[in-house]
Amino acid sequence: MENQNEQQLNIELTDEIAEGIYSNLAIITHSHSEFILDFVKIMPGVPKAKVKSRIILTPQHAKRLLNALKDNINKFEENFGLVDDNNPLDLSPFNFGGPTAQA
Repeated sequence: MENQNEQQLNIELTDEIAEGIYSNLAIITHSHSEFILDFVKIMPGVPKAKVKSRIILTPQHAKRLLNALKDNINKFEENFGLVDDNNPLDLSPFNFGGPTAQA
């Protein structure tokens, strides 16, 4: 028999939020009471980038996020193979490895 006192959480996902925001750089800072995750989109050849989203977490939630990401990466790699993280992102001179366009 199910616990009738068990609460259910309904989470709403609006169309705008469901589209998501692309990010290819995350900057993480922290104080004694919070972790700040800034998600940035860097474009090749553009020396300026804007923070597209900022998430502020308590240290406890940051650790839960870390553990959830580890779990999900493990599951991903079981299904699709290892994620290559030995290729560090070279941000200077903002070369993303593609051809350089000229006008």
